[in-house]
Amino acid sequence: MIQIFEQLETAELALLKEAVPMIAILIAGADGNIDEKERAWAEKITKIRTFSVPEEYQTFYEEIGSDFQEKLDAMIKVLPTDTEERNSILNERLKDVNAVLAKLDPKYGSRLYREFKRFAKHVATASGGFLGFFSISAAEAKWVNLPMLDEIVYVGEEGEEEE
Repeated sequence: MIQIFEQLETAELALLKEAVPMIAILIAGADGNIDEKERAWAEKITKIRTFSVPEEYQTFYEEIGSDFQEKLDAMIKVLPTDTEERNSILNERLKDVNAVLAKLDPKYGSRLYREFKRFAKHVATASGGFLGFFSISAAEAKWVNLPMLDEIVYVGEEGEEEE
């Protein structure tokens, strides 16, 4: 088990890993259409994170990235095709992540919370805008800040919020 997650039950760690494809579906599908650009970009971001995040999170993202498209496809297959119904289910399931994040050391819970929000924004900007990038639709804007997740703030030793 990954050291920063050692106090979590297996199901809790699995939920944190499932949160990433759930966020991808929520954001990419907010406009009613999960397009190939958004799917590919979400997968690419998970792979980039295997080396771009601090070392203690790399294994977490390696595990997510190893079968990301398969998990994404499996979730899409079982979720309703109706956008509102699908988003409602994802919203409720992502609310469960709050209890898991709260069990982590605040330094790590805060970082993961911010990583989830950054991931959502990356997915949202995958299509639309100039040359197909950098624009967030109105439907995505409703979800991109992940309002169902409670913010976790970590104040470092010097009294400044960790970035």
